[in-house]
Amino acid sequence: MNAHSRLLPLAAALIWVPLAHAAAPKPAARVVALSVTEKGFEPAKLKVKKGEDLELLVTRKTEHTCATAIVLQGVETQLPLGKPVSIKLTPGETGTIKYACPMGMISGALIVE
Repeated sequence: MNAHSRLLPLAAALIWVPLAHAAAPKPAARVVALSVTEKGFEPAKLKVKKGEDLELLVTRKTEHTCATAIVLQGVETQLPLGKPVSIKLTPGETGTIKYACPMGMISGALIVE
């Protein structure tokens, strides 16, 4: 065995070790569709997991509602008719995160488990 053939397994191991321990890519956010209809937010309650990356895709499907915007965690986001709006969040604690129209008349909740 010559010197090159003895070094080859060592070189391969040195290259493999960092690749094997590289961080796995972060999974994509869970996408949840939420609609605003004449009945309100649908679904009105959603079960989610603590620490789970979420993307709420909120679509207002009617003009006959006061929910032309959604207030979630103190942030008001406009909901143009027929256009999905993306809201990203990661619940950090178990419990209930409420969302509502700006007047508070139409509401729903994320149940964080």
